[in-house]
Amino acid sequence: MDVTAIVMAAGEGTRMKSNHAKVSHQILGKPMACWVIDAALAAGCTRVVVVVGSHSDEVRALISSAYEGTPAADAIECVEQVERLGTAHAVRTALDATGIDAGPVVVLNGDLPLIQADTIAAFANTVANGSNAGAVLTFTPPVPFGYGRIELAEDGTVNRIIEQKDCTPEQDAELLECNAGCYAFDGALLAAHIGEVGNDNAQAEYYLPDMVEILKRHGHAVTISHCEDYRDGLGVNSRVQLAELTAIARDRINERFMTEGVTFIDPAQAWIGPDAQIGRDTIVWPQTHLIGACRIGEGCQLGPNSRLTNVVAGNDCSLDETVAIDVVIENGVTCGPRAYLRPGTHLLDGAHVGTHVEIKKSTIGEGSKVPHLSYIGDTTMGAGVNVGAGSITCNYDGKNKHATTIGDRTFIGSDTMMVAPVNIGADVVTGASSCITRDVPDGALAVERSDQRIVEGYTELRRARL
Repeated sequence: MDVTAIVMAAGEGTRMKSNHAKVSHQILGKPMACWVIDAALAAGCTRVVVVVGSHSDEVRALISSAYEGTPAADAIECVEQVERLGTAHAVRTALDATGIDAGPVVVLNGDLPLIQADTIAAFANTVANGSNAGAVLTFTPPVPFGYGRIELAEDGTVNRIIEQKDCTPEQDAELLECNAGCYAFDGALLAAHIGEVGNDNAQAEYYLPDMVEILKRHGHAVTISHCEDYRDGLGVNSRVQLAELTAIARDRINERFMTEGVTFIDPAQAWIGPDAQIGRDTIVWPQTHLIGACRIGEGCQLGPNSRLTNVVAGNDCSLDETVAIDVVIENGVTCGPRAYLRPGTHLLDGAHVGTHVEIKKSTIGEGSKVPHLSYIGDTTMGAGVNVGAGSITCNYDGKNKHATTIGDRTFIGSDTMMVAPVNIGADVVTGASSCITRDVPDGALAVERSDQRIVEGYTELRRARL
């Protein structure tokens, strides 16, 4: 049976005190809305409708950027709630725009980033067989104050939802089942009765929780779906809560990797994004960040103090104090400390990038070394090359970028300037402090420097003159 998820992402989130949509704020490098969308897709939802409103262009853009070109893209659509008149109005806007009128429909909040796929799947199943018209997602937080409480009837169905402000002291103490603010419905009954939600309240808004009483009035049962892990029901309304949930997400991810054979020296100081993959026997040192779709092999050393974004690395690599963005690293590569690998970099097996080295859009060949204080840009480098300290490929003429090629086993002397476009052959040696402006054939020595002059007694002459 097809399951539809409606993700509520139209709110302004005033308590965030931000110039951006609340659901665009990131947890471990991923916008909150995308955490919810990912969980819905993983739960088997065949259609995800995101209701946007405040900062709608921003939310549409981040969703498009996250899913463009992926198989999930066809399952996701955005619907705009132009007038934000409450949660029931948002759902009705989604139904009117998409024509959804059948199958289970789960309504999820875009600021509930910790909700898991299994929780959503179980939630949808409560209304899948026709025995229940609706369900409320509930959880039992350590401190229930502030949440709406669920009062159950003797048969286990929902009797009513009591908001915190309406709780008596006895209800506050005894009713510990809390409303997570998410609802599941039989799609046909939701479409048939959503128009009955009124706005006779102080805010003149249409509230989705009213559907519970409406469905009951029509003789339909409404039940609960309880979160096994209460953290699934925690939402973000402030920067403080954003930090708290980020820490929870971090712990969940790191615990999973540790059960799969990854070592964390200090799990509280490693920030691994939800889309990362790490092989067994890899060691993650403190202050390591993996952002985006990182895929790290087995037996690697990551960090300390490394930030990797969309990095693919093979086995047995060491990335110490390394910043790398959109790069591919083969097996047995060592980087750092204090290496910067920019987009388009490809390090082949056994390559070494050392201290204070920056590499951009370049291929470093097997076993080649750029050990110290160098910049290599727009370069194709062969195998077994050694680049001396302080060497630079001068790839930019002020308007265009130009390419450099360096052949196998070439030795680049310290402080060599390679002015692109230039081709340096195999088995070449360049003299230290040379400025290479012309192509160098295989097996040649290239030296460019002025003659050294020595003026005897210069220091005394200078002192006398001064």
